Amino acid sequence: MRLTLYVEGGGDSKDLRTKCRRGFRKFLEKAGLEGQMPRISACGSRRNAYDSFRTALHVGDRTPILLVDSEEPLKAANPWEHLRNRKDDGWARPRGASAQHCHLMVQVMESWFLADRPTLVSFFGPGFQEGSLPGNPAVEQINKADVLKGLAHATRDTTKGSYDKGPLSFTILGEIAPSAVESAAPAARRLLKVLRAGGPA
Repeated sequence: MRLTLYVEGGGDSKDLRTKCRRGFRKFLEKAGLEGQMPRISACGSRRNAYDSFRTALHVGDRTPILLVDSEEPLKAANPWEHLRNRKDDGWARPRGASAQHCHLMVQVMESWFLADRPTLVSFFGPGFQEGSLPGNPAVEQINKADVLKGLAHATRDTTKGSYDKGPLSFTILGEIAPSAVESAAPAARRLLKVLRAGGPA
């Protein structure tokens, strides 16, 4: 089964979308998917990712999978239910889409970074303040604002500067260990399980 992963991320910049695709590719390769790599479509906004996924569901010969941030604590076990119930989304599950077609980065992509602190320490080097990161090892339970604030504080005295979303985020994504992310983030483990199986059941 040939897959395309429609990902929230990359903004409106061609260069940033290239970095987004590269970061996800490196992460998935290290997760053991090198021989069955999905095509990665960096869609910019979450709405654009959803709309692109919906179109692809009924056009072409590739199986689409949607991957967006949950933005907040999960409101339901089924990702489609979460997206339908979330006030700022209200997205219906498209006809023909199963639960396995939809995946969430809980609560934000940077939550995955917190699962692999040794890589963060190594990547940012001297000045990195690991103690400023949220302490909860269950990274999906940490509020989005606390994830981003913790990363900004932990990195403010490093040579790379205070963390902000942008090209650096996708570089870090390509460096972290998928095994660490899977251990700490059930939603990431669910995504990788579906991709390793060759796509939605």
